[in-house]
Amino acid sequence: MARKKKYNETEVVEKAMHLFWKNGYETTSMQMLEKEMGINKFSIYASFGNKQGLFLESIKHYKAQINNIFKKLEESNNGILDIKNFFYDSVSSNFNDDNIKGCLVTNTYNEFSDSDDPIIKEQMITFMDKLKSLFVEKLSMDTSKSEETILKQANFLLLAKHGLAAAARVNSKEEIEDYIEMIFKSL
Repeated sequence: MARKKKYNETEVVEKAMHLFWKNGYETTSMQMLEKEMGINKFSIYASFGNKQGLFLESIKHYKAQINNIFKKLEESNNGILDIKNFFYDSVSSNFNDDNIKGCLVTNTYNEFSDSDDPIIKEQMITFMDKLKSLFVEKLSMDTSKSEETILKQANFLLLAKHGLAAAARVNSKEEIEDYIEMIFKSL
């Protein structure tokens, strides 16, 4: 008979997600995860297979949490203004009192850019492709722009979003707001 888990899986994934977000994948050790999650290695391996499995669950959990920001962008019909609002929405949680800054996916994307890990790389590529396609869709609402301009602006915005996520880890709210305003003045 299988033993009943003595922990809430969603709660421990949330704790692991915050640890990965703060420290990155490579820096986060199993000992750190055990301490943060309040469960032992055996339970982690039994539930998630390994550190990578736990990390993938953390990424999935993060994506579920930010899904409302993406939905808002998807469902809006104001073109470039929707993208600007998305930028503001994506950093709004960075100005809470916790130590979590930036974007877990962007942090992971940067950490795994040279990695040979196909599973995590695929997660990051899928996320970035979705974001770029949403930018293209919103930019295309301006019918005066050529397809070439739209693609260049979508690439620019994707890179600006990476920069924003990195800046949100260390810069003040005012600096971040100035950064966003300058991005959209240039379009």
